[in-house]
Amino acid sequence: MQTVKMVVTGPFSAGKTQFIRSVSEIDVVATERKITSASERTVKQATTVAMDFGRITVDEDLVLYLFGTPGQKRFDFMWEILSEGMLGFIVMIDSTRPETFREGRSILETFRAYAPTPYVVAANKQDAPDAWDIEDMRNALRLSPQVKLLPCVATQKTTVKNVLLELLYSILAGLDSTEK
Repeated sequence: MQTVKMVVTGPFSAGKTQFIRSVSEIDVVATERKITSASERTVKQATTVAMDFGRITVDEDLVLYLFGTPGQKRFDFMWEILSEGMLGFIVMIDSTRPETFREGRSILETFRAYAPTPYVVAANKQDAPDAWDIEDMRNALRLSPQVKLLPCVATQKTTVKNVLLELLYSILAGLDSTEK
């Protein structure tokens, strides 16, 4: 059986935990703690402090392990640890919060520096009326046309699966090219 480690990262409150919960076949192992700081501008009640973990069996030969990172900068020491052994990563961006786009771009660059693995960017909350258009997000994030920027709604299993499949196809294409 082949296992594939994928990391789901992105800014605080981008939807990483919900993304994993939407598709995991096991109860997500979460390290959430209650938010006590009044400085956080969000309706979130808890934040990930170490990681989230979920699992998906694609078929009898393939299992995906999903590791969600904390989004707050004070927990970024976990990023490098969680990136070890990853075959690809997803950067979640809340498409209704343009003030987080620069941070999302920075996280993308950080993970690219950890490992030269395939990645995709997921534009979360695309069902919201104030969500940015995908191409406008591409420009704001300074993503080249080759980077897969995918619409997503972390609460909808189908869009989450689409994002995971796109990353999996990129990983498998990379593995095929190294075996030849």
